[in-house]
Amino acid sequence: MASEHATTLRALAALLAYPDAELRAALPEIADALRAAHGLDAQRRDELLALTRELGQGELLDAEARYVELFDHGRSTSLNLFEHVHGDGRERGSAMLELRERYRRIGLEQRGHELPDHLPVLLEYLSCCEPAETPELLGECAHVLRKLGNALVKRGSRYAAVPAALLALAGEEGLDPHAPVPPPEDIDTSWEERPAFEPPAEAAP
Repeated sequence: MASEHATTLRALAALLAYPDAELRAALPEIADALRAAHGLDAQRRDELLALTRELGQGELLDAEARYVELFDHGRSTSLNLFEHVHGDGRERGSAMLELRERYRRIGLEQRGHELPDHLPVLLEYLSCCEPAETPELLGECAHVLRKLGNALVKRGSRYAAVPAALLALAGEEGLDPHAPVPPPEDIDTSWEERPAFEPPAEAAP
């Protein structure tokens, strides 16, 4: 039987998953896990339960469309943590390889199409580790979690409850709703990397 700590992390990971029919069917179980999460204070639990209720309301297609609009369009609310640090630069690739190796060291082989730095994937990994590792690893990415959470607050999204809860589990400072959010990115250029080779310099006349 999974420990309460592992169950809490898996519930938080599930809340960040694509809100399809399968997730909706699991919402009552997720809510029960959050109510039993003694590592979270009453405010954090209430915020997470409000998100759980919201995910179960309205048309399924509307919930899915809101999710895609929120998390798949632009870097400020991306769930891929290294994207906030390295963008699409080459450093991100090596960082993801190191993270994948970290997963393999405890016998976990990632399945599915998500990248190793996808926040729900990281939470699933932590749910398989000793509880003492959670504050350490979440503390390492606290600045990214705070940046993500602040951006979600600015969007008026209840999803901000998840990074807020993770910061609380890490014993880190919480969200700052007054923090400035970067302007929207130019989607046509934000994906471009610096070229591997510079063009040859023109010869002097």
